[in-house]
Amino acid sequence: MCRDTANVTAMLSLRQLQQFLAVADSMSFRQAAERLNMAQPPLTASIRQMEDQLGVRLFERTNRISGLTAAGQVLRDEARRTIAQAERAVALTQRAAAGLTGSLRIGFVATAVRHIVPNLIANFRETHPEVALELMEAPTARQAAALLDDRLDLGIVALPLPAGTEQHIATRTVLRSELVAALPARHDLARQPQAPLPLAALAREPWILFPASEGPGLHDRVIRACAAAGFAPQVAQRAVQMETIVGLVAAGLGVALVPALFRTAGWESVVFRGIDGGASPVPYEVALAWRRNDSSPALAALLASRDAAASD
Repeated sequence: MCRDTANVTAMLSLRQLQQFLAVADSMSFRQAAERLNMAQPPLTASIRQMEDQLGVRLFERTNRISGLTAAGQVLRDEARRTIAQAERAVALTQRAAAGLTGSLRIGFVATAVRHIVPNLIANFRETHPEVALELMEAPTARQAAALLDDRLDLGIVALPLPAGTEQHIATRTVLRSELVAALPARHDLARQPQAPLPLAALAREPWILFPASEGPGLHDRVIRACAAAGFAPQVAQRAVQMETIVGLVAAGLGVALVPALFRTAGWESVVFRGIDGGASPVPYEVALAWRRNDSSPALAALLASRDAAASD
C-alpha cells in the first residue's frame, strides 16, 4: 500500500524511531520495552502503528520476531542516521550558545608568537575544536583600529593602547616584562653583558626604533625614558617588528630597546643588557584586547579558557 511521503514523514516522530530501533537491535519486544522503561503492550502497539502509517511490514514475525524485512532494514539504517543528526543538531545548538562554534579573528604582535600564541591557541582548540580561528600578525595600532572597525575579535597587543581607544577596548594583561638594551655583540658596551647599562650610555649611538604610528604607547615610553636620561635617540633605522629590530642590531646597524624576552631567543650576534639609570625599568606589557561591547560567546569562551590555563 502506497502512502504520501510528506505525510508519512510528518507523522513519524523521533520517539517512534527510537522505539523501532530498540526493537530492531534486541529483536525482542520485552527487552526493548525494558530498555525504554515502558510496558510491552504500548510498544507493540506503537510498532504496529508505524507499520500502518508506512504501509509496510518492518519485522518478520509469527509468535516472535525472527528478523527485519527489507523495508525494516532500510528504516533501521535511516533511523540511526536521523536520530544521530537530531542529537548533533541539539549538541551544536547548545555549543553555539556556549561559544563553542563560530569563528574568531585574532591579531597578535610578533613578540607574542613564542610566549603567548601557542598555548592560547592550543588550549582553546582542545576544548573548542569547532570554532574556526583566523590569525593575523599586526602591530598594536593596526590591531586597535581593526578592533574598532569590527575586523578583529581579539587582539594580542603591546600596551599601552593608542590614546582615545581605551574607552572602547578592554584589555587583560597576560605578560609583564621590561625593555633591555640590545647591542651588537662586537660593540664596546657589550663586553659586560651581566652588568646593567646606564641608558645615557646610548645617547651617541645610532638607534633602531619602530615607527610611532605602529605602537604609539610603547614608542612614547621609550622616548620618555631617553628624555629622562638626558637625550633624544638618534634614529638611524626604523622597523615595525621587534624581531626585525633585533636582526638589524645583529647586523651592526645600531642599538635598540627591546623586550627582555629576547634574552632567551638565542641571538648569537646580539648582547642584551638591563637598563640602570636610577629610574624605574621601562615596562613591556602584552595584553588581550577586545571591544567592550562584544558579546560573542566564542570570545567569552576564549577569555575563560585563557583564565583557566593561567590559574593552573
